[in-house]
Amino acid sequence: MKNLKVGLIGFSIGGHVFHAPFIDGNPDLELYKVTARKPEQQQMLAERYPNAIGVLSADDIINDPEVDIVAIATSNDVHYSLAKAALEAGKHVVVEKPFTNYSTEADELIALAKEKGLLLSVHHNARFHSDFKTVKKVIESGRLGRVVNYEARYDRFRNFLRAGAWREENLPGSGIHYDLGAHLLDQALQVFGKPEAIFADLRVQRDGAKAIDDFEFILSYPGIKVSLKGQMLAKISTARYAVYGMNGCFVKWGVDAQEALLRDGAVPASMQDWGKEDPSFQGTLSIVENGKDVEEKIESEYGSGQDFYKNIVAAIKGEENLFIKPEQARDVIRLLELAEKSWSEQRTIPLEGELIS
Repeated sequence: MKNLKVGLIGFSIGGHVFHAPFIDGNPDLELYKVTARKPEQQQMLAERYPNAIGVLSADDIINDPEVDIVAIATSNDVHYSLAKAALEAGKHVVVEKPFTNYSTEADELIALAKEKGLLLSVHHNARFHSDFKTVKKVIESGRLGRVVNYEARYDRFRNFLRAGAWREENLPGSGIHYDLGAHLLDQALQVFGKPEAIFADLRVQRDGAKAIDDFEFILSYPGIKVSLKGQMLAKISTARYAVYGMNGCFVKWGVDAQEALLRDGAVPASMQDWGKEDPSFQGTLSIVENGKDVEEKIESEYGSGQDFYKNIVAAIKGEENLFIKPEQARDVIRLLELAEKSWSEQRTIPLEGELIS
């Protein structure tokens, strides 16, 4: 099978940090065309990927018969329209998270992909982060006993607004709940499955802010409370994860190292220990085991962002099941919609019949 040619729409942070390095580094893929409109994007594209063709329009990618896969790394407002156009043109499609702004749009894209017999996936890359992989492994080990509380958070500190940033505007799909919260919801669904209900607290806190910059989602499961949080005014670092079970707890600090490396231009092939965390970020497991108090550091799993496109290739070839199914990403969007409903109506929203994956 020949290399699959990828057209990448969007070469801002999402495109040049989270997609291009992993596409270019995959031996079964060719970074064939990239939309690069700004001079600085065109310069970076020429320097890092001299064999890729820079174009100004998404149509130059979608309508090119040589393109096999369209990867969409744009602002959220055009995820749906671009994905629909690419599917209608007969392309496999990868969409940056969040999938769409509305679950009805996600449903339409899922149906269209099935009708066309095409692959459709969403880049929920936080599943491949070292911190989440480690927390999931600890939970699955059973050493915590029956889990009763799971807390996960993305905290930032930026007490000013970025001029001209669409994420700072009060628009569908903007706000950190759609950005960072989408990651946390996807992770929680992977660990615990479908919740019974959701309650949300969504706030605008910074001076002059228009979009949500502080969120908390509480997902209810039988015997388990899942709390997912994010804010923009955390000057002191907080624990990324804290999991409490009948035998004790596991607390994990620090963030996955891959983003910082990618922003600096590093790629997996350039490092022997790609995705390895700083040992100081190792989580602490504190439990009662065999009648004794046990406290130990848990070595972190390696971050593996490259696994996303490896799976895309294998799924297209029919060698593996698709790891991130569009139905799963659709459920994240539906939860975000219901979170906004919860905050607006100041009530807990039951989820029976709302999720499909």
